[in-house]
Amino acid sequence: MPAVSTGPRSSPRGRPTLRVAPPLKWAGGKRWQLPHLREIWLSHAHRRLVEPFCGGLAVALGLAPERALLNDINPHLINFYRWARRGLTIEYPFENNREAFYACRAYFNELLARGRGASREAAALFYYLNRTGYNGLCRFNSRGEFNVPFGRYARLEYRTDFSAVKAAFRGWSFRAGDFQAVPLRPGDFVYADPPYDVPFTQYARQVFRWEDQVRTAEWLAVHPGPVVLTNQATDRIRRLYAGLGYRLTELAAPRRISCTGDRSAVPEVLAARNL
Repeated sequence: MPAVSTGPRSSPRGRPTLRVAPPLKWAGGKRWQLPHLREIWLSHAHRRLVEPFCGGLAVALGLAPERALLNDINPHLINFYRWARRGLTIEYPFENNREAFYACRAYFNELLARGRGASREAAALFYYLNRTGYNGLCRFNSRGEFNVPFGRYARLEYRTDFSAVKAAFRGWSFRAGDFQAVPLRPGDFVYADPPYDVPFTQYARQVFRWEDQVRTAEWLAVHPGPVVLTNQATDRIRRLYAGLGYRLTELAAPRRISCTGDRSAVPEVLAARNL
C-alpha cells in the first residue's frame, strides 16, 4: 500500500500538504530525481507546475505545488486520477491471484469496448490491474486492450480509500491528450519527462517516435517560462537538446533490471531553460 505520513509537511510556500506516495506503480518513475528538482523548484514554487507526461505523479507529489496541470496521453491513467481527486472508494474484494487478475482484466477491456472507460468502475479496475500486473507496466495492444500479464507478487496490499490522495490533488487539473495540446501559460514551470529514447515506446495505443522527441524539445524551446526536460542521455538526444539551447546536466539514474537481466545504470540528461 502506498505510504502516507501521519502528519503534514510544508510546501516551499508554507502551505501544509500531506505526504502522499504515488498511488500507482509506474515503470520509469522519477522519484529519484526529486533531490535535483527540489533545488530548482524552490525559487519557482509560486508558479503553476505543468507536466505534459505526468505518468505516476512522483514528481508532482514530491514537489507538492499549489497549482498544477497534469497531462498524459493515456486516458485510463487520467480517468483514475480524476476519480481519485473526487475521493474514490473501492468496494471490490481485490485478490492477488492469477484467476482474479485475468477476470478483472477481461472485464476492464469489456468496459472499454462498451464505451465506459471514463467510469468509476473502470478507474477502480485500472488501479487493481496496475497494482497486480507485471512490474508496473501499462501496455495496450493494437485493439486498445490492456494486455499486461499477471505480476506474481508474493504479497500485495490494496488501497480502498483515496481521501488522502484527494487532499493532495487539491488545486490540480488533469487532462488526457497529446502533449503539444497542453495549454501553457507564459509563467508556467514545465517539467517534461517524455518516454525514453529507446526502441520500445508503445506506452498507450500510440507509439512515441523520434519525431515526437523532436516535437517535444522544439515545443518547449519556445516556452518563455522555466523548463526542465529529462530523457535518456543518448548521443542524438544530447545533440537535439544542446542544438536548441538547453543547458545540459547528466544524471546517474538508479540501476534497473531490464528484460535481458541487465542491471546497469542508465545515464539520463536533464535539460533546462529559463531558470
